[in-house]
Amino acid sequence: MNTTTELNHDHRSSDEYNEKHSAKSVVVAGEGQTEGLAKVEAVQRVWGPKSRIAFWVGIALISYVYSLDGETTYTYQTYATSSFNQHSLLGAIATAQAIILACMKPVAAKIADTFGRAEAFTFLVFFYCLGYILLASCTDINTYAAGGIIYYVGYSCLEILIQIIIGDVTNLRWRSLLSSLYSLPFLVNWAVASNISADVLAQSGWRWGYGMFAIIVPAAVAPITITLYWAQHRAKKLGVVATNINDATGEVDAPRIVSNQPFLLKFWNFLIDMDALGLLIFAAGWACLLVPLTLVNGAYTTWNSPSIIAMLVCGGVILIGFVPYEAYVAKIPVFPLAFFKNPTILFPAFIGFFDFVSFYLQYTYQYSFIFVTRDWSTVDQNYFAYTQTLALTVFGILTGFVQAYTRRTKWLLTLGLCIRLLGVGLMIKSRGAHGSTGFLVICQVLQGLGGGIAACSSQLLAQGSVRHQDLGTATAFVLLWAAIGNAVGSALAAAIWRDYMPKQLSQNLNGLLNSTEIDTIYSSIVTAVTYRSDEAVYNGIITSYDYTMKILLIVATVVAVIPVGLSLFVKDMYLSDKHNDVEDVDANGGPADVEKA
Repeated sequence: MNTTTELNHDHRSSDEYNEKHSAKSVVVAGEGQTEGLAKVEAVQRVWGPKSRIAFWVGIALISYVYSLDGETTYTYQTYATSSFNQHSLLGAIATAQAIILACMKPVAAKIADTFGRAEAFTFLVFFYCLGYILLASCTDINTYAAGGIIYYVGYSCLEILIQIIIGDVTNLRWRSLLSSLYSLPFLVNWAVASNISADVLAQSGWRWGYGMFAIIVPAAVAPITITLYWAQHRAKKLGVVATNINDATGEVDAPRIVSNQPFLLKFWNFLIDMDALGLLIFAAGWACLLVPLTLVNGAYTTWNSPSIIAMLVCGGVILIGFVPYEAYVAKIPVFPLAFFKNPTILFPAFIGFFDFVSFYLQYTYQYSFIFVTRDWSTVDQNYFAYTQTLALTVFGILTGFVQAYTRRTKWLLTLGLCIRLLGVGLMIKSRGAHGSTGFLVICQVLQGLGGGIAACSSQLLAQGSVRHQDLGTATAFVLLWAAIGNAVGSALAAAIWRDYMPKQLSQNLNGLLNSTEIDTIYSSIVTAVTYRSDEAVYNGIITSYDYTMKILLIVATVVAVIPVGLSLFVKDMYLSDKHNDVEDVDANGGPADVEKA
């Protein structure tokens, strides 16, 4: 019986256990290994079958709630902003949320590596709940935006923590499949969520749609958090983890699971390790550069406004200054130089960036477009909105099986990106408001098919290119650039929408409505659909929406070409049974049999 098996089944006192087994079962936080990672490897040595079942049940529960959240709350944004007559600010709010979504990923990864995975889950629940409480109780657009940003802190942490923790316990061959199974609840919620959101809007209103998740999320996260805390406690009791190594002798002085550093010193070192100042500079630069794109409009401000010019200049200068800061000042940079030298990490990150720019160019106002131009029920609108997510889930899971069978993924990545490009391009020919419903759906399915293949492949390649101790950082690096792509795409979409939509409405409704009525249509999609009974006005509205959406799709198609080219430069990695492609270790941190490609 090996050491891991003994740990799983030995229920004797810790003193007796340590006396017999400490010499061969203590996990040492070695060079470059963080305390959080030492906890992870210890946890896998002390839990038995019941603990593993509890772990995966916890993952499944979080997966379902995460899916239900994403499938329902997206619908409420349009109604919430319209209730304040600020629908056009949807792009600005989405941009701010995307910046938070990006910059919180390395923070979440560092919290997980420094303090532990269970501690990181506790952190995210606090922000998740606080954000939703503010969203549910807001009385103006400013509070709504603040609640959305705070909520995205928790949402970003949850998104990356699940990917990290699955990466912790899986090997290269099966990782994509298990990661894609995390999205399996979308197959159920694709149908269920549409009815839930429709009922919530009809009976309770969008506020309760947000508020109920302040109750649901803590309950859903509790099982996996309790399981991890319990396993960490058991590891401590059995003396499995040691982080206090005598530098002079190399011996373990006293096995324990936590550092003996004072909290303030530990927190200060944590800020340095995650490069808090670098993240602040990075976020400020993107905010100054992107937020003006969402605000420029005759009703608010113009391109030649001193404040807009100042923000754009400051954003450019800050981002330029970020490069030498990271290279020469930061002790542990947000973007390690080694990542930029490794094309199998760098190109998946840039693929995610441009892919998300393309996606959010069309997606930011897609629900608004369908709501106004199609006389569908709320349920049918939601079905259409979730079609791409459904396709992403189905084909992501199928891709995981193909990867496990072929043990290759580079050409799957290229194929997926080509299919996604086709789906975006065909949307231009869909004739928008006057097009076939079937054709619109097919375009969404194609985008989801390609996106599912590409998402599984790009992240796996990046994770496989680094040691286990760098898995969190590499995952954060890839997802951060994808989230920045989200911010850029949302900002560009908002800028195009603000530039074209008012002009199109004025042009197509001239002589039919006065300027105040036209402004009201621009500010609220709910008001726009009230003109369905007036054929002349309504035709002018859908013509305006159709034209503006076509511009967004053309730009999205051009951007979608770039990821296809980048995919040709990644490594054709062999998906072995090792944890990664650079160490001969398995998912538990132990030695693995070396396989030949």
